[in-house]
Amino acid sequence: QVRLVESGGGLVQAGGSLRLSCAASTSIFSIDAMGWYRQAPGKQRELVATIARSGSTNYADSVKGRFTISRDNAKNTVSLQMNSLRPEDTAVYYCNAANTYSSGSTLHYWGQGTQVTVSS
Repeated sequence: QVRLVESGGGLVQAGGSLRLSCAASTSIFSIDAMGWYRQAPGKQRELVATIARSGSTNYADSVKGRFTISRDNAKNTVSLQMNSLRPEDTAVYYCNAANTYSSGSTLHYWGQGTQVTVSS
């Protein structure tokens, strides 16, 4: 069981920056992938960025060049640096931890979410 706690959300003007952090209750060293997802009102939850155990990263096209994901295995944290924020980035942001097993199944863990609001 992995407990994830997000922090760093808030209200920011368009063009501004925020940094989200996610603290895990256990070591993340062996977790296959850590990531951030978001869900805007009336929309489905969508992937924002992921970082694998190897350090390789993946970003949604809408955030490429603006957001940067990083993980600190020593501190068991994952961060999302968000720059050049836009009103359409407004959403609840969720931290995610995922492990894929030899059976092919993937187990996901989720944080409670943190609100990011970007005003125009």
